[in-house]
Amino acid sequence: MVLLMSARQGVAEPLPDSEGRGVGDPLIEVVGVAKHFGGVQALKDISVSIRSGSVHALVGENGAGKSTLGRVLAGAVRPNHGPVLIGGPPARHHPPRDAIRAGVALIAQELELVPGLTVAQNIMLGHEPRTRGLVSRAKLREQASQIIADAGFDLAADLPVGELKVAERQQVEILRAIARNARVIIMDEPTTALTVTEVEKLGAIIRNVVRDGVAVVYVSHNLKDVLALADTITVMRNGSIVKTTPAHGETEHSLVEAILGRATDVVFPPQKRPSQDAPVVLSVTGLGHSRAHDRGITLELRRGEILGVAGLLGSGRSTLARMLFQAERPGSGEVILDGTPIGHSPRKAFNAGLALLPEDRRELGLIMGRSITENLTLPHLGQLSRAGLVDRGRTAQMAEQLMTDLGVSAPSPRVAVDTLSGGNQQKVLFGKCLVRHPKVLILDEPTRGVDVGAKLNIYSLIQRLAQEGAGIIVISSEIEEVLGLAHRVLVMRGGEVVADLPNERLELSTVMQAAFGLETREPHAQPDQAQVIA
Repeated sequence: MVLLMSARQGVAEPLPDSEGRGVGDPLIEVVGVAKHFGGVQALKDISVSIRSGSVHALVGENGAGKSTLGRVLAGAVRPNHGPVLIGGPPARHHPPRDAIRAGVALIAQELELVPGLTVAQNIMLGHEPRTRGLVSRAKLREQASQIIADAGFDLAADLPVGELKVAERQQVEILRAIARNARVIIMDEPTTALTVTEVEKLGAIIRNVVRDGVAVVYVSHNLKDVLALADTITVMRNGSIVKTTPAHGETEHSLVEAILGRATDVVFPPQKRPSQDAPVVLSVTGLGHSRAHDRGITLELRRGEILGVAGLLGSGRSTLARMLFQAERPGSGEVILDGTPIGHSPRKAFNAGLALLPEDRRELGLIMGRSITENLTLPHLGQLSRAGLVDRGRTAQMAEQLMTDLGVSAPSPRVAVDTLSGGNQQKVLFGKCLVRHPKVLILDEPTRGVDVGAKLNIYSLIQRLAQEGAGIIVISSEIEEVLGLAHRVLVMRGGEVVADLPNERLELSTVMQAAFGLETREPHAQPDQAQVIA
């Protein structure tokens, strides 16, 4: 398919945005675009125009076609029908390098960085400064450091990207797009791994670039962010455009109704608290990296209880999850499950009845090139084998049953997991954890990168598991999610548990104050008893 770059005839009238800012001429357009992958129709007769100096949001459920449309705009996917027009002279377009030259930058949902290179090298990748034909390392570092400083991110230019956390890698992707001086920046779920403060910084960066005439295509499930940033919103469903509308005329509820095609309330399931005398299923004493901290983290979790863990990036939330599961070996402390120590390896923890759903499903949770069946059954091959041979009939039956129970939408259990939408990948990850009916389930960012419909399904699943007697630990960067699900909330800061709060009319501001250190530790927690992960 030839991608045409063509100057538009005439001058369009600028469109006002919600802040009164002038929105200019089209920079990139698609007209009647269609795309199919095998028998799956991903896009159907899509026509949309992205204008200079604007934020154009794409919203919809996973599988609605948002990411595919973004990749078509970026030249990473060639449509089967319909042209893509970019302002400029007609030219044959060979994606994706020519798209970058034409001024289109894509920040993909799955991060595309080089782990062995530094932050600076990744930011400047493909347009490194040169002296006499050779890359100038000094200039490269200087330019990248300036870009980092201008953006207000806290990143070390010389640190290898492979050593960064997920949120920090996301920041590098954003900075690389900014460094290319793109006229159109396509951001696919750019805030899923960012804290509230970092999301605000990103919003400021986006507003700055659109003031310079850049167009930002903003693909997101976070409707609050969309309404705060977007000038125009395109709602997609099942590969088609439902409507394109000015953002100022929309609300979260109106967008959800358009996304799902039915009226609904974005609410959490009603909380059903466990009995006060419910038995303790998980007991943690003195858990920490170093024996220098005599007490470390101490907590208890009862059967049927949902314990939320909140805190800023770097507060120790995910470290706590990995230590509980023994994926990161603690230097001190003990984890007791149903009265028995779980051992010192993830396998022993899993066999004892502890399961972890990690924050990064792509890197830590799923084998992306393998089938749904293989991903669901891999940890359970021992119980699915006879005389050392895997019983394929039993594995297929188990996979089909889990797909039905969890509502995984896929043509077959044999398709590769990386062909699924983010929401369906997350459901597969849940299924992998639930085969053995764990006594305690640790959920680290359980709804990251999933749409509103999948979120509602996951919330209902978490509530159902708790009502069936499982102890649940929910770790989330979305504090509203923690408050909506949890019976009790732990707040972490700097590796410490600084507050243990019953969730009875608990205010978001109370949690945020504790997370930022604006509130003193509760009276019963003395300084020499600080619960610390070093």
